Amino acid sequence: MKKRQIQSTLLATLLLTAPAVLAQETAGSGSQGPVVGEVAPPTTGPVQPVPAPTAMASTPAPPQPAPAASGGHVSTKFGATFYGFIELDSMYDSTQSFSDLAGGSSIARPGTYANGNGRTIFGVRNSRLGFKLTGPETESLKTSGIFEMDFFGNQPQSSPTVVAPSTGVPTVSEGSYFTSPTFRIRHAALKLATPIVDVLAGQYWSLFGWQSMFHPNTVEIQGVPGQIYARTPQIRLSHLFDLGPVGVEVAVAAARPAQRDSEIPDGLGGVRFILNDWKGLHTAGATGMAVDPLSIGVSGIARRFKVPDFSDKPTISRKLNGWGVSVDALLPVIPAKSSKDDNALSVTGSFVYGRGIADLYTGFSGGAFTPTLPSGNPFTAQDVDNGLAVYDPTGVMHVIYWRSYILGAQYYLPNFLPTSMRMWVSGNYSHINSNNIDTLSQNSSTATTKIFNKEDWADGNLFFAANDAIRFGLEYAWFRQTYLDGVQASDKRVQFSAFYVF
Repeated sequence: MKKRQIQSTLLATLLLTAPAVLAQETAGSGSQGPVVGEVAPPTTGPVQPVPAPTAMASTPAPPQPAPAASGGHVSTKFGATFYGFIELDSMYDSTQSFSDLAGGSSIARPGTYANGNGRTIFGVRNSRLGFKLTGPETESLKTSGIFEMDFFGNQPQSSPTVVAPSTGVPTVSEGSYFTSPTFRIRHAALKLATPIVDVLAGQYWSLFGWQSMFHPNTVEIQGVPGQIYARTPQIRLSHLFDLGPVGVEVAVAAARPAQRDSEIPDGLGGVRFILNDWKGLHTAGATGMAVDPLSIGVSGIARRFKVPDFSDKPTISRKLNGWGVSVDALLPVIPAKSSKDDNALSVTGSFVYGRGIADLYTGFSGGAFTPTLPSGNPFTAQDVDNGLAVYDPTGVMHVIYWRSYILGAQYYLPNFLPTSMRMWVSGNYSHINSNNIDTLSQNSSTATTKIFNKEDWADGNLFFAANDAIRFGLEYAWFRQTYLDGVQASDKRVQFSAFYVF
């Protein structure tokens, strides 16, 4: 009899505790209840005997609340901020010259079919997402990183439909080009900050032009004509001297060479002067609104080119140097203290002069190309991008000079709308020209009709923000290029874009 009572007591204990155990196991990683396998804290007071049940209950007793877990929460040493935007671009061009990103592409010449007919494009390729990462810190060391992507991957940029020479079959259809764009890396860089020097390693904005501090505000997909707009793998050392109302930042960098066979990385350096107490509203591109101090930056780049001799079977190389200087400014004319301020006006400007720097603009070469050899064969040994270091028809190598400037203003209208809404307008003008690209023509009619030595661009923009996340932009833009034979080609673009910024 005594044995049966012990068995009944054990059975009752199992029946009463099973629901609580099951609830504890199905709770997963929640914060309620002790971890599976952890012994619950003992209760206080005398232990009450469990009476033997008289019969099996048809419905189990409801589970008792699990006791709270002991100890604090567990946190990771790393943090991440997810950011980006969704963007729809719709645009109409008066010619069939550009894709969604115009950049420095050539405009179809007057009298051609492409110049006499327009084009409409819808796309989302400029949508973007990224992560800002923070890592373990000490009093003297801070670590961070950035990883940012968009959908402007390495698809053919000259035309949505490209024919493979070997098969004659289109490799990228127009539909695939715009609706199935290729994912690509924009930024992928780490940063180590110390009291003495900050170290940046990875792909990030080029130090040349102190990007993106001085970028203009425009609906158009950047970079626009005449705008330095480049990201590159690099190792950068910098330090910001904070002198209270004044700051001075100095930086040097070694970056991916413009030509890998030159064997020498690009060298960059710059200094930026900052007035910390004079700040203004500044939107870089269409989405990067911030309150930035008055800044003036000077930066330079030096690079090397080493190109095979202009012959059918080159055995020696020709070497030339490239360089560039950029002076940039952000001037808050009507200052602002926060991003919510209105009646604010800021002006941006950039002046650039150099040679062998066409790749620091977007999709830009001036139409330059290396001519065929005197034998009539193409120069297949060329191993440098067009528009940088090229041979003329006589076999003399040139590094092409470019001079550009871009000026912009952005005015944030007095707030006559509900609190969450705001409007602002902006306008920009740029000019770029070369004083030696005409040496490539050598009286060649083909070269004079394909190479341009001047380009002008201007736009006007109206932005409306419904709140901090949703905004819309409307732009009218004008492009004009002057070819070496004096013919001018122009394009007019109307663009409407919608953004969800997160």
